Amino acid sequence: MIRETKETRVEVIWAPAGTGRIAVSTGIGFLDHMLHQWAFHGGFDLTLTTQGDLHIDTHHTVEDTALALGEAVDACLGDRSGLARFGWTYIALEESLARAVVDLARRPFCAFRSPPLPATIGALPGEMAPHFFRSFAMSARLTLHIDILQGENGHHMLESAFKALGIAMAQALRPSERTIASTKGTLR
Repeated sequence: MIRETKETRVEVIWAPAGTGRIAVSTGIGFLDHMLHQWAFHGGFDLTLTTQGDLHIDTHHTVEDTALALGEAVDACLGDRSGLARFGWTYIALEESLARAVVDLARRPFCAFRSPPLPATIGALPGEMAPHFFRSFAMSARLTLHIDILQGENGHHMLESAFKALGIAMAQALRPSERTIASTKGTLR
């Protein structure tokens, strides 16, 4: 998957049944670390490279990285038949506790709740964290609820959220005996 705009160029290869191959380079070290955590704990393979207009700020790079990643997930999952559909987990990281709930039903929505995040975590503005999750959910066409239930350290808070998202997605991606996990007969 390639997403190219006048502001960024993102290349993504994502595989849900991973073999441990993770290589991420966005130019934002903390974002790279979070995406690595997501892929590792989800059991995904991820190769992602973003070249963005970081001389302006991080907004376009973060947003387009999330959009391209979501598009890669959506393309890979297709009609989502044969998948469990739902996944959820709680992840603790020292004083931080995060919950992620995922529904792969192709109804894009994201709710993000958190105690106040620091102004910046590494080079990532705290305000970009909810924007990342929302952009990802919209382009992946999934429903996502991320709740950072408590925490004091911004790094721990977001790391627990990204790990939780990886594990919840892995649960939702489990094979199901039902062709379509919906009484409607379609996931839409």
